[in-house]
Amino acid sequence: MEELLKRVHDDEVMFVELEFTDIFGVLKSIEIPVSVLDGALEKGIWFDGSSIRGFARIMESDMYLMPDPATYAVLPVDDDRKKTARFMCDVYTPDGTLFEGDPRAVLKRIMHEANVMGYEFFTGPEVEFYLFHRDEHGRVRTPEFDTGSYFDSSAKDIGSDIRKEIMVALKAFGIDSERAHHEVGVGQHEVGFRYSNALSTADNVVILKKIIKSIAHRYGLIASFMPKPLFGRAGSGMHTHVSLFSTDGKPVFFGADDPHRLSPLAKQFIAGILTHIREMCAVTNPTVNSYKRLVSGYEAPVYICWGSKNRSSLVRIPQATKGRESSVRAELRCPDPSASPYLLFATILKAGLEGIKQQYVLPPEIEDSVYTLSEGELLAQGIELLPRSLEEAVHLFRESELMRDLLGADLQRKYADAKALEAQEYNIAVTDWEVDRYIDKC
Repeated sequence: MEELLKRVHDDEVMFVELEFTDIFGVLKSIEIPVSVLDGALEKGIWFDGSSIRGFARIMESDMYLMPDPATYAVLPVDDDRKKTARFMCDVYTPDGTLFEGDPRAVLKRIMHEANVMGYEFFTGPEVEFYLFHRDEHGRVRTPEFDTGSYFDSSAKDIGSDIRKEIMVALKAFGIDSERAHHEVGVGQHEVGFRYSNALSTADNVVILKKIIKSIAHRYGLIASFMPKPLFGRAGSGMHTHVSLFSTDGKPVFFGADDPHRLSPLAKQFIAGILTHIREMCAVTNPTVNSYKRLVSGYEAPVYICWGSKNRSSLVRIPQATKGRESSVRAELRCPDPSASPYLLFATILKAGLEGIKQQYVLPPEIEDSVYTLSEGELLAQGIELLPRSLEEAVHLFRESELMRDLLGADLQRKYADAKALEAQEYNIAVTDWEVDRYIDKC
Protein backbone atom coordinates (compact mmCIF):
# COMPACT_ATOMS: atom_id res chain seq x y z
CA MET A 1 0.00 0.00 0.00
CA GLU A 2 2.90 2.36 0.73
CA GLU A 3 4.08 2.12 -2.88
CA LEU A 4 0.60 2.96 -4.15
CA LEU A 5 0.25 5.93 -1.79
CA LYS A 6 3.64 7.22 -2.97
CA ARG A 7 2.45 6.97 -6.55
CA VAL A 8 -0.71 8.91 -5.66
CA HIS A 9 1.45 11.57 -3.98
CA ASP A 10 3.80 11.79 -6.98
CA ASP A 11 0.78 12.18 -9.28
CA GLU A 12 -0.32 15.17 -7.15
CA VAL A 13 -3.82 13.76 -6.74
CA MET A 14 -6.24 15.91 -4.71
CA PHE A 15 -9.42 13.81 -4.84
CA VAL A 16 -10.34 10.16 -5.36
CA GLU A 17 -13.46 8.68 -6.94
CA LEU A 18 -14.46 5.28 -5.57
CA GLU A 19 -16.51 3.67 -8.32
CA PHE A 20 -18.85 0.70 -8.52
CA THR A 21 -21.99 -0.25 -10.46
CA ASP A 22 -25.53 -1.21 -9.56
CA ILE A 23 -26.91 -4.54 -10.75
CA PHE A 24 -27.76 -3.07 -14.17
CA GLY A 25 -24.26 -1.74 -14.85
CA VAL A 26 -25.00 1.93 -14.04
CA LEU A 27 -21.83 3.58 -12.73
CA LYS A 28 -21.92 5.00 -9.18
CA SER A 29 -19.19 6.81 -7.27
CA ILE A 30 -18.24 8.39 -3.97
CA GLU A 31 -15.67 11.21 -3.90
CA ILE A 32 -13.16 11.48 -1.07
CA PRO A 33 -10.22 13.82 -0.44
CA VAL A 34 -6.85 12.17 -0.95
CA SER A 35 -6.08 12.68 2.76
CA VAL A 36 -8.40 9.79 3.70
CA LEU A 37 -7.30 7.41 0.94
CA ASP A 38 -4.97 5.41 3.18
CA GLY A 39 -7.88 4.65 5.51
CA ALA A 40 -10.10 3.74 2.56
CA LEU A 41 -7.49 1.31 1.23
CA GLU A 42 -7.15 -0.31 4.65
CA LYS A 43 -10.70 -0.35 6.00
CA GLY A 44 -12.98 0.79 3.17
CA ILE A 45 -15.57 3.55 2.95
CA TRP A 46 -19.10 3.02 4.29
CA PHE A 47 -22.19 3.86 2.24
CA ASP A 48 -25.95 3.32 2.24
CA GLY A 49 -26.67 0.28 0.06
CA SER A 50 -30.44 0.79 0.25
CA SER A 51 -30.03 3.77 -2.09
CA ILE A 52 -28.63 1.56 -4.89
CA ARG A 53 -31.08 -0.33 -7.09
CA GLY A 54 -31.06 -4.03 -6.29
CA PHE A 55 -28.53 -3.82 -3.48
CA ALA A 56 -30.23 -4.09 -0.08
CA ARG A 57 -33.28 -3.44 2.00
CA ILE A 58 -33.29 -0.57 4.51
CA MET A 59 -32.51 -2.89 7.45
CA GLU A 60 -29.50 -4.33 5.58
CA SER A 61 -28.24 -1.06 4.14
CA ASP A 62 -24.79 -0.71 5.73
CA MET A 63 -22.10 -1.64 3.22
CA TYR A 64 -18.59 -0.51 2.45
CA LEU A 65 -16.42 -0.07 -0.62
CA MET A 66 -12.92 -1.53 -0.84
CA PRO A 67 -10.82 0.04 -3.63
CA ASP A 68 -9.07 -2.42 -5.95
CA PRO A 69 -5.44 -1.14 -6.12
CA ALA A 70 -4.99 -2.66 -9.59
CA THR A 71 -7.57 -0.23 -11.02
CA TYR A 72 -5.85 3.01 -9.93
CA ALA A 73 -5.74 5.67 -12.64
CA VAL A 74 -5.65 9.46 -12.80
CA LEU A 75 -8.60 11.11 -14.52
CA PRO A 76 -7.77 13.70 -17.20
CA VAL A 77 -8.79 17.15 -15.88
CA ASP A 78 -8.03 20.73 -16.85
CA ASP A 79 -7.71 22.06 -13.29
CA ASP A 80 -4.78 20.68 -11.25
CA ARG A 81 -6.51 21.88 -8.07
CA LYS A 82 -9.14 19.21 -8.74
CA LYS A 83 -6.78 16.49 -9.96
CA THR A 84 -8.67 13.26 -9.39
CA ALA A 85 -7.84 9.56 -9.38
CA ARG A 86 -10.25 6.67 -9.45
CA PHE A 87 -10.48 3.10 -8.23
CA MET A 88 -13.03 0.44 -9.09
CA CYS A 89 -14.28 -1.01 -5.83
CA ASP A 90 -15.65 -4.23 -4.44
CA VAL A 91 -18.73 -4.02 -2.22
CA TYR A 92 -18.62 -5.66 1.21
CA THR A 93 -21.15 -6.31 3.95
CA PRO A 94 -20.47 -5.38 7.60
CA ASP A 95 -19.26 -8.90 8.42
CA GLY A 96 -16.41 -8.51 5.92
CA THR A 97 -17.75 -10.72 3.13
CA LEU A 98 -18.19 -9.74 -0.52
CA PHE A 99 -21.75 -8.61 -1.17
CA GLU A 100 -23.34 -11.31 -3.33
CA GLY A 101 -25.44 -8.78 -5.19
CA ASP A 102 -22.45 -6.83 -6.48
CA PRO A 103 -22.07 -7.60 -10.23
CA ARG A 104 -18.26 -7.45 -9.89
CA ALA A 105 -18.47 -10.10 -7.16
CA VAL A 106 -20.66 -12.29 -9.40
CA LEU A 107 -18.01 -12.21 -12.12
CA LYS A 108 -15.23 -12.87 -9.61
CA ARG A 109 -17.04 -15.95 -8.27
CA ILE A 110 -17.55 -17.60 -11.66
CA MET A 111 -13.99 -16.73 -12.71
CA HIS A 112 -12.77 -18.43 -9.54
CA GLU A 113 -14.83 -21.48 -10.48
CA ALA A 114 -13.12 -21.47 -13.87
CA ASN A 115 -9.72 -21.16 -12.18
CA VAL A 116 -10.47 -24.20 -10.03
CA MET A 117 -11.21 -26.08 -13.26
CA GLY A 118 -7.86 -24.89 -14.61
CA TYR A 119 -9.01 -22.03 -16.88
CA GLU A 120 -8.61 -18.27 -17.27
CA PHE A 121 -11.44 -16.46 -19.07
CA PHE A 122 -10.55 -13.76 -21.60
CA THR A 123 -12.94 -11.35 -23.32
CA GLY A 124 -12.71 -8.66 -25.99
CA PRO A 125 -15.83 -6.52 -26.54
CA GLU A 126 -16.49 -4.20 -29.50
CA VAL A 127 -18.35 -1.21 -28.09
CA GLU A 128 -20.56 0.70 -30.54
CA PHE A 129 -22.24 4.04 -29.87
CA TYR A 130 -23.87 7.02 -31.56
CA LEU A 131 -23.00 10.71 -31.31
CA PHE A 132 -25.97 13.09 -31.28
CA HIS A 133 -26.64 16.77 -30.72
CA ARG A 134 -29.77 18.66 -29.73
CA ASP A 135 -31.26 21.08 -32.24
CA GLU A 136 -32.76 24.47 -31.34
CA HIS A 137 -36.00 22.73 -30.36
CA GLY A 138 -34.24 20.30 -28.01
CA ARG A 139 -34.73 17.33 -30.31
CA VAL A 140 -31.95 14.76 -30.63
CA ARG A 141 -30.37 14.68 -34.08
CA THR A 142 -27.36 13.06 -35.73
CA PRO A 143 -24.58 15.62 -36.37
CA GLU A 144 -24.82 17.44 -39.72
CA PHE A 145 -21.07 17.06 -40.23
CA ASP A 146 -21.31 13.28 -40.21
CA THR A 147 -22.23 11.68 -43.53
CA GLY A 148 -20.00 8.63 -43.16
CA SER A 149 -20.60 4.91 -43.18
CA TYR A 150 -18.59 1.82 -42.29
CA PHE A 151 -14.85 2.65 -42.00
CA ASP A 152 -15.37 5.96 -43.85
CA SER A 153 -12.79 8.70 -43.39
CA SER A 154 -13.90 12.30 -43.80
CA ALA A 155 -12.10 15.56 -43.15
CA LYS A 156 -15.45 17.08 -42.11
CA ASP A 157 -16.16 14.44 -39.48
CA ILE A 158 -15.00 15.50 -36.01
CA GLY A 159 -15.95 12.00 -34.91
CA SER A 160 -12.42 11.04 -35.97
CA ASP A 161 -10.98 13.62 -33.56
CA ILE A 162 -13.26 12.37 -30.80
CA ARG A 163 -12.19 8.77 -31.38
CA LYS A 164 -8.52 9.78 -31.16
CA GLU A 165 -9.16 11.69 -27.93
CA ILE A 166 -10.89 8.62 -26.53
CA MET A 167 -7.88 6.44 -27.32
CA VAL A 168 -5.50 8.96 -25.74
CA ALA A 169 -7.66 9.11 -22.61
CA LEU A 170 -7.81 5.32 -22.43
CA LYS A 171 -4.01 5.20 -22.58
CA ALA A 172 -3.88 7.38 -19.47
CA PHE A 173 -5.84 4.62 -17.74
CA GLY A 174 -3.38 1.98 -18.90
CA ILE A 175 -5.91 0.69 -21.44
CA ASP A 176 -4.51 -0.11 -24.88
CA SER A 177 -7.08 0.70 -27.56
CA GLU A 178 -6.33 -1.38 -30.65
CA ARG A 179 -8.76 0.28 -33.06
CA ALA A 180 -11.49 2.87 -33.49
CA HIS A 181 -13.54 3.59 -36.60
CA HIS A 182 -16.77 4.89 -38.04
CA GLU A 183 -19.56 2.34 -37.99
CA VAL A 184 -22.41 1.66 -40.42
CA GLY A 185 -24.84 4.31 -39.18
CA VAL A 186 -24.55 8.07 -39.63
CA GLY A 187 -23.09 9.30 -36.34
CA GLN A 188 -22.20 5.75 -35.25
CA HIS A 189 -18.73 4.74 -34.03
CA GLU A 190 -16.85 1.83 -32.49
CA VAL A 191 -13.92 1.67 -30.09
CA GLY A 192 -12.21 -1.57 -29.20
CA PHE A 193 -9.39 -2.43 -26.84
CA ARG A 194 -6.97 -5.23 -26.15
CA TYR A 195 -8.26 -8.68 -25.26
CA SER A 196 -7.71 -9.34 -21.53
CA ASN A 197 -9.01 -11.30 -18.55
CA ALA A 198 -12.73 -10.78 -18.08
CA LEU A 199 -12.57 -8.77 -14.85
CA SER A 200 -10.10 -6.24 -16.25
CA THR A 201 -12.11 -6.02 -19.46
CA ALA A 202 -15.37 -5.39 -17.57
CA ASP A 203 -13.69 -2.61 -15.58
CA ASN A 204 -12.40 -1.18 -18.87
CA VAL A 205 -15.86 -1.18 -20.47
CA VAL A 206 -17.21 0.81 -17.53
CA ILE A 207 -14.49 3.46 -17.79
CA LEU A 208 -14.65 3.47 -21.60
CA LYS A 209 -18.31 4.47 -21.53
CA LYS A 210 -17.57 7.18 -18.97
CA ILE A 211 -14.70 8.57 -21.08
CA ILE A 212 -16.77 8.55 -24.29
CA LYS A 213 -19.65 10.41 -22.64
CA SER A 214 -17.28 12.94 -21.07
CA ILE A 215 -15.38 13.71 -24.28
CA ALA A 216 -18.57 13.92 -26.34
CA HIS A 217 -19.95 16.41 -23.80
CA ARG A 218 -16.89 18.64 -24.28
CA TYR A 219 -17.77 18.80 -27.99
CA GLY A 220 -21.38 19.68 -27.20
CA LEU A 221 -22.53 16.20 -28.22
CA ILE A 222 -24.38 13.33 -26.59
CA ALA A 223 -22.81 9.87 -26.66
CA SER A 224 -25.53 7.21 -26.57
CA PHE A 225 -25.13 3.48 -25.97
CA MET A 226 -28.82 2.88 -26.59
CA PRO A 227 -29.10 -0.35 -28.64
CA LYS A 228 -31.53 1.04 -31.26
CA PRO A 229 -31.76 4.83 -31.07
CA LEU A 230 -32.94 5.37 -34.66
CA PHE A 231 -35.70 3.61 -36.59
CA GLY A 232 -34.47 2.03 -39.82
CA ARG A 233 -30.81 2.59 -38.95
CA ALA A 234 -28.14 0.21 -37.68
CA GLY A 235 -28.33 -0.63 -33.98
CA SER A 236 -25.41 -0.52 -31.58
CA GLY A 237 -24.06 -3.82 -30.37
CA MET A 238 -21.30 -5.02 -28.09
CA HIS A 239 -20.04 -8.11 -29.90
CA THR A 240 -18.00 -10.04 -27.37
CA HIS A 241 -15.03 -12.23 -28.28
CA VAL A 242 -14.32 -14.97 -25.74
CA SER A 243 -11.77 -17.72 -25.15
CA LEU A 244 -10.26 -19.81 -22.40
CA PHE A 245 -6.62 -20.21 -21.51
CA SER A 246 -5.11 -22.66 -19.07
CA THR A 247 -3.90 -21.17 -15.79
CA ASP A 248 -0.35 -21.55 -17.10
CA GLY A 249 -1.20 -19.46 -20.19
CA LYS A 250 -1.90 -22.05 -22.90
CA PRO A 251 -4.77 -21.38 -25.38
CA VAL A 252 -7.14 -24.27 -24.72
CA PHE A 253 -9.54 -23.21 -27.49
CA PHE A 254 -6.93 -24.16 -30.12
CA GLY A 255 -7.36 -27.46 -31.94
CA ALA A 256 -4.75 -28.17 -34.61
CA ASP A 257 -6.76 -30.82 -36.46
CA ASP A 258 -10.05 -28.93 -36.74
CA PRO A 259 -10.90 -26.85 -39.86
CA HIS A 260 -11.79 -23.90 -37.61
CA ARG A 261 -8.90 -24.64 -35.22
CA LEU A 262 -11.43 -25.32 -32.46
CA SER A 263 -10.55 -27.80 -29.74
CA PRO A 264 -13.19 -30.24 -28.41
CA LEU A 265 -13.31 -28.13 -25.25
CA ALA A 266 -13.96 -24.96 -27.29
CA LYS A 267 -16.85 -26.69 -29.05
CA GLN A 268 -18.36 -27.71 -25.71
CA PHE A 269 -18.03 -24.13 -24.46
CA ILE A 270 -19.76 -22.73 -27.55
CA ALA A 271 -22.46 -25.39 -27.30
CA GLY A 272 -23.08 -24.23 -23.74
CA ILE A 273 -23.66 -20.68 -24.95
CA LEU A 274 -26.02 -21.81 -27.72
CA THR A 275 -27.95 -24.07 -25.34
CA HIS A 276 -28.52 -21.42 -22.67
CA ILE A 277 -28.55 -18.14 -24.61
CA ARG A 278 -32.33 -17.68 -24.50
CA GLU A 279 -32.34 -17.69 -20.68
CA MET A 280 -29.33 -15.30 -20.68
CA CYS A 281 -30.89 -12.64 -22.89
CA ALA A 282 -32.32 -10.59 -20.03
CA VAL A 283 -28.65 -9.93 -19.19
CA THR A 284 -27.07 -9.80 -22.66
CA ASN A 285 -29.90 -7.58 -23.98
CA PRO A 286 -31.45 -6.01 -20.89
CA THR A 287 -33.73 -3.20 -22.12
CA VAL A 288 -37.01 -2.88 -23.96
CA ASN A 289 -35.08 -1.10 -26.70
CA SER A 290 -32.63 -4.03 -27.03
CA TYR A 291 -35.30 -6.01 -28.89
CA LYS A 292 -35.78 -3.27 -31.46
CA ARG A 293 -32.21 -4.12 -32.52
CA LEU A 294 -32.69 -7.89 -32.47
CA VAL A 295 -34.88 -8.14 -35.56
CA SER A 296 -34.38 -10.04 -38.77
CA GLY A 297 -32.97 -8.16 -41.74
CA TYR A 298 -30.23 -6.25 -39.92
CA GLU A 299 -26.77 -7.47 -38.93
CA ALA A 300 -27.82 -8.16 -35.34
CA PRO A 301 -28.32 -11.92 -34.99
CA VAL A 302 -31.60 -13.45 -33.91
CA TYR A 303 -30.88 -17.04 -34.96
CA ILE A 304 -29.30 -19.48 -32.51
CA CYS A 305 -26.61 -21.06 -34.64
CA TRP A 306 -22.89 -20.76 -35.28
CA GLY A 307 -20.61 -20.34 -38.27
CA SER A 308 -17.29 -18.97 -39.42
CA LYS A 309 -18.17 -16.78 -42.41
CA ASN A 310 -21.88 -16.45 -41.72
CA ARG A 311 -22.54 -13.11 -40.02
CA SER A 312 -26.20 -13.94 -39.52
CA SER A 313 -25.20 -16.55 -36.94
CA LEU A 314 -25.33 -15.88 -33.22
CA VAL A 315 -21.79 -17.17 -32.62
CA ARG A 316 -19.16 -16.50 -35.24
CA ILE A 317 -15.71 -18.09 -35.32
CA PRO A 318 -13.26 -15.45 -36.59
CA GLN A 319 -10.47 -16.75 -38.78
CA ALA A 320 -7.48 -17.55 -36.60
CA THR A 321 -4.21 -15.87 -37.48
CA LYS A 322 -1.72 -18.39 -38.81
CA GLY A 323 0.84 -19.31 -36.20
CA ARG A 324 -1.12 -17.58 -33.44
CA GLU A 325 -2.97 -20.29 -31.53
CA SER A 326 -4.01 -17.73 -28.92
CA SER A 327 -6.18 -15.91 -31.50
CA VAL A 328 -8.70 -18.78 -31.69
CA ARG A 329 -11.91 -17.46 -30.16
CA ALA A 330 -15.68 -17.28 -30.45
CA GLU A 331 -17.62 -14.07 -31.06
CA LEU A 332 -21.05 -13.76 -29.43
CA ARG A 333 -22.91 -11.20 -31.54
CA CYS A 334 -26.16 -10.51 -29.69
CA PRO A 335 -25.02 -8.45 -26.64
CA ASP A 336 -25.49 -4.70 -26.67
CA PRO A 337 -23.76 -1.93 -24.70
CA SER A 338 -26.71 -1.41 -22.33
CA ALA A 339 -25.65 -4.64 -20.59
CA SER A 340 -23.68 -4.72 -17.36
CA PRO A 341 -20.28 -5.98 -18.55
CA TYR A 342 -19.77 -7.87 -15.28
CA LEU A 343 -23.03 -9.81 -15.54
CA LEU A 344 -22.64 -10.22 -19.31
CA PHE A 345 -19.23 -11.86 -19.04
CA ALA A 346 -20.36 -13.88 -16.02
CA THR A 347 -23.35 -15.38 -17.86
CA ILE A 348 -21.24 -16.24 -20.92
CA LEU A 349 -18.65 -17.97 -18.75
CA LYS A 350 -21.30 -19.79 -16.72
CA ALA A 351 -22.99 -21.17 -19.85
CA GLY A 352 -19.66 -22.13 -21.41
CA LEU A 353 -18.46 -23.95 -18.31
CA GLU A 354 -21.78 -25.79 -18.14
CA GLY A 355 -21.15 -26.95 -21.71
CA ILE A 356 -17.74 -28.28 -20.66
CA LYS A 357 -19.01 -29.96 -17.50
CA GLN A 358 -21.93 -31.63 -19.26
CA GLN A 359 -19.94 -32.26 -22.46
CA TYR A 360 -22.52 -30.63 -24.70
CA VAL A 361 -22.32 -31.50 -28.38
CA LEU A 362 -21.96 -28.58 -30.77
CA PRO A 363 -24.59 -28.72 -33.56
CA PRO A 364 -23.46 -28.58 -37.20
CA GLU A 365 -22.18 -25.29 -38.54
CA ILE A 366 -24.62 -23.16 -40.54
CA GLU A 367 -22.56 -21.98 -43.50
CA ASP A 368 -25.14 -19.90 -45.38
CA SER A 369 -27.08 -16.83 -44.31
CA VAL A 370 -30.32 -17.72 -42.58
CA TYR A 371 -31.97 -14.29 -43.02
CA THR A 372 -34.09 -15.55 -45.93
CA LEU A 373 -35.34 -18.77 -44.29
CA SER A 374 -38.90 -19.09 -43.02
CA GLU A 375 -39.56 -20.05 -39.40
CA GLY A 376 -40.54 -23.52 -40.58
CA GLU A 377 -37.26 -23.93 -42.45
CA LEU A 378 -35.35 -22.68 -39.43
CA LEU A 379 -37.06 -25.17 -37.11
CA ALA A 380 -36.40 -27.97 -39.60
CA GLN A 381 -32.69 -27.25 -39.22
CA GLY A 382 -32.99 -27.05 -35.43
CA ILE A 383 -32.44 -23.27 -35.36
CA GLU A 384 -34.33 -21.45 -32.62
CA LEU A 385 -34.83 -17.69 -32.30
CA LEU A 386 -33.78 -15.38 -29.52
CA PRO A 387 -36.58 -13.90 -27.38
CA ARG A 388 -38.52 -11.24 -29.25
CA SER A 389 -39.17 -8.96 -26.30
CA LEU A 390 -37.81 -8.09 -22.88
CA GLU A 391 -40.97 -9.60 -21.40
CA GLU A 392 -40.22 -12.99 -22.98
CA ALA A 393 -36.54 -12.76 -22.03
CA VAL A 394 -37.37 -12.02 -18.37
CA HIS A 395 -39.71 -15.01 -18.18
CA LEU A 396 -36.97 -17.34 -19.45
CA PHE A 397 -34.39 -15.74 -17.16
CA ARG A 398 -36.64 -16.04 -14.10
CA GLU A 399 -37.20 -19.76 -14.72
CA SER A 400 -33.51 -20.52 -15.39
CA GLU A 401 -31.79 -22.78 -12.89
CA LEU A 402 -28.45 -21.91 -14.46
CA MET A 403 -28.96 -18.18 -13.84
CA ARG A 404 -30.16 -18.92 -10.31
CA ASP A 405 -27.00 -20.90 -9.64
CA LEU A 406 -24.86 -18.06 -11.00
CA LEU A 407 -26.58 -15.11 -9.32
CA GLY A 408 -28.28 -16.63 -6.31
CA ALA A 409 -32.04 -16.66 -5.88
CA ASP A 410 -32.18 -13.16 -4.35
CA LEU A 411 -30.25 -11.33 -7.07
CA GLN A 412 -32.05 -13.28 -9.80
CA ARG A 413 -35.41 -12.25 -8.34
CA LYS A 414 -34.44 -8.58 -7.89
CA TYR A 415 -33.09 -8.37 -11.43
CA ALA A 416 -36.10 -10.15 -12.94
CA ASP A 417 -38.61 -8.06 -10.97
CA ALA A 418 -36.99 -4.79 -12.05
CA LYS A 419 -36.87 -5.82 -15.71
CA ALA A 420 -40.44 -7.14 -15.62
CA LEU A 421 -41.56 -3.77 -14.30
CA GLU A 422 -39.63 -2.04 -17.10
CA ALA A 423 -41.41 -4.20 -19.67
CA GLN A 424 -44.78 -3.52 -18.04
CA GLU A 425 -44.21 0.24 -18.03
CA TYR A 426 -43.37 0.09 -21.72
CA ASN A 427 -46.49 -1.93 -22.49
CA ILE A 428 -48.79 0.70 -20.99
CA ALA A 429 -46.90 3.73 -22.36
CA VAL A 430 -48.53 5.68 -25.20
CA THR A 431 -45.93 6.29 -27.91
CA ASP A 432 -45.67 8.97 -30.59
CA TRP A 433 -46.15 6.23 -33.20
CA GLU A 434 -49.54 5.31 -31.71
CA VAL A 435 -50.68 8.91 -31.54
CA ASP A 436 -49.63 9.55 -35.16
CA ARG A 437 -51.28 6.34 -36.32
CA TYR A 438 -54.60 6.46 -34.45
CA ILE A 439 -55.37 9.94 -33.14
CA ASP A 440 -57.72 10.88 -35.99
CA LYS A 441 -58.64 7.41 -37.21
CA CYS A 442 -60.51 6.00 -34.26
